[in-house]
Amino acid sequence: MSIQTRRERERAERERLIVTAARELAEAEGWDAVTTRRLAAEIEYSQPVLYSHFKGKGAIMAAVAVQGCADLAQEMRTARTAAKGVREALAAVGEAYTTFGRRRPALYDAMFTHAVDLPFATPEAPAALQEAFGELVQAVEPIAARGDDVGLLTETYWAGLHGLVTLMRSGRLPEEAHEQRLALLIGHFTAGMGAGAETGTD
Repeated sequence: MSIQTRRERERAERERLIVTAARELAEAEGWDAVTTRRLAAEIEYSQPVLYSHFKGKGAIMAAVAVQGCADLAQEMRTARTAAKGVREALAAVGEAYTTFGRRRPALYDAMFTHAVDLPFATPEAPAALQEAFGELVQAVEPIAARGDDVGLLTETYWAGLHGLVTLMRSGRLPEEAHEQRLALLIGHFTAGMGAGAETGTD
């Protein structure tokens, strides 16, 4: 292994440690507790070393958000591919998304609530963000009617899921009716589908 390769690996490992520490601290104590000073103490690096990897807390949150999108994409993919039909896949993805947001609130906030320096909804978006949105598209596209803009339809479904997550977490909606609300959302998105479309057959 060359010296350059070893240094690159060591740098990547330090960045991984910083991002992991930020995720864990945010989940335990909230994002207000995540400061460069606190992170430096947690991972036993000096603040100058930390700043050599990230410009500040915002850049760390952005890295956490990218990592979180990769995790969410994987969970939605697993749910979608295990489903038996089109309607079931849409429901499974919706359940995977809302479960993720409720189970990992600080991570979800970094991804979709707090302002982070990441390009969303553009070709320049990091691959993990595109992958997560792509999983939503995979679930929504089969239920789209002829002439529908699949991108806009997917954004609308995403907005519905995000609304359920954020309103439940803030106490505006009671948790116990979540399954009913999700079923209503799926029902309205799939209203009018034929039997062939529901099973994914022509």
